[in-house]
Amino acid sequence: MNSAEKGHVQMVDITPDWLASQPMDQPKPIPQELLSYQPESYRIGPGDMLYITVWDHPELTAPAGSQQQASANSRLVRSDGTLFYPYVGTVKAAGMTVDQLRQELTSRLTSFVPHPQVDVAVTSYGSQLITLQGAFSKSDPQQATTIPLTLAQAIGSAGIDLPHADLSDLVLTRDGQDYHLDLNTMSKAAEQRIYLKPGDRLFLAYNDNKEIYVMGEVLRPQALNFRTDDLTLTQALGRVGGLNPITSSSKSVYIIRGIKDLAHNPATVYHLNARSPAAFAVADNFHVQAGDVVWVGAAAITQWSRFLGQLVPLTNLVGTAAIASGNTSGL
Repeated sequence: MNSAEKGHVQMVDITPDWLASQPMDQPKPIPQELLSYQPESYRIGPGDMLYITVWDHPELTAPAGSQQQASANSRLVRSDGTLFYPYVGTVKAAGMTVDQLRQELTSRLTSFVPHPQVDVAVTSYGSQLITLQGAFSKSDPQQATTIPLTLAQAIGSAGIDLPHADLSDLVLTRDGQDYHLDLNTMSKAAEQRIYLKPGDRLFLAYNDNKEIYVMGEVLRPQALNFRTDDLTLTQALGRVGGLNPITSSSKSVYIIRGIKDLAHNPATVYHLNARSPAAFAVADNFHVQAGDVVWVGAAAITQWSRFLGQLVPLTNLVGTAAIASGNTSGL
């Protein structure tokens, strides 16, 4: 590694040997408590609609008539968590599993219906939600149901606003604790192993505060947003059209990092000599970070041309001034 330190700037040459000496980036670990969580059986909540079947007793099963839709014969779990059912009266259904409610109704109906056979199904879910916010295509809350919902399913249903999302920072909030997940490095298998819990909140950060700035002798100087932490120098230069083939100096590619905190830490300027095509293989293994400034210097001939471009108008101005001075002295 060739490096030098001067004042508040440390210079580092990007070479194959230097890259080989750098530690490998490790994927962000997935919290074990998320992987080990196993969903419980669905518990009935206020706002749920239940279709309760008592076999051979249509007057209990479908009081509105068997020709009606299931919703017309469903029973509402009221806001206080209670449910009314004929012969049974009021039952505190909220908090029960479907099977627990079935057993409770069976037990209470025994006094009125010989050997009742009861079935309970949830036809509509009312209150137990998973909240989604941030850079999703659809941020509508998703309902917890009798079928466990995985992280992969929730993300697949919501969709991701890829141009504006920061995939490296998905925050899952559960029971007051935040878990930060990196969708760049997380496998689909891992996403399918993480089950969501009613009350969970998913927040996918936007990438509007994650920019790098590509300046100097490139075809389209601009600030670049990026949605991953895996953007390489080659990709960054490619997104601005590459080096200007006429004005740029391929041996003067610099990445300036840490300029926002110069008062406390020295900035680092990484230098790439990109005169050979092999240099871009090196650049493809250098990862840029938010806040980096990529600057491409001008070729010597470009600097000379610009000097002449500034000199010629100045010469004309001086000549004009001299002529004006001569005319004035002859008066």
